[in-house]
Amino acid sequence: MHFILRSAALVLALGAGARALAQDTSGMVAEPQTITGKFLTATEVKPVLSATQGNWVSVREFNGQDLVYVTHLWAWRCGLAQMEVALNDAAYEIWQMPDCYTEGGSPGAIKSGDGEPYRAFELGSVERIKVRLVYDDLSTDEAEFQRADIIMQ
Repeated sequence: MHFILRSAALVLALGAGARALAQDTSGMVAEPQTITGKFLTATEVKPVLSATQGNWVSVREFNGQDLVYVTHLWAWRCGLAQMEVALNDAAYEIWQMPDCYTEGGSPGAIKSGDGEPYRAFELGSVERIKVRLVYDDLSTDEAEFQRADIIMQ
């Protein structure tokens, strides 16, 4: 897989000379990092998401559309404060995530009523996906994925 991990403190090149500052976390408040074993905090989910970065997003061609899936990130959303996605050369956009189910045994479950863990785009239009995560401790991760590396067969 070809993906690029960047530190939040860096200025990032977004192709063709365009530049953007790393994620602005001003106005956000870091959550306490109490380890519960339920994977509810950045301390608990960051190692998992770092190790599985190649699974953060995928693209599926279905019904004449490109579907961009963020299912993996939804499953590990507890411990995330925010997820941003940028397609091709477009600006980052915040993609909402469902709340965590902290009272049950599966806080990252995806249940009916949570919405769909994907968005639809014109077939063949998604060439590159950039993802920025803000963890609930206000640390950040970024990655970039090429279509060929994340297309579902």
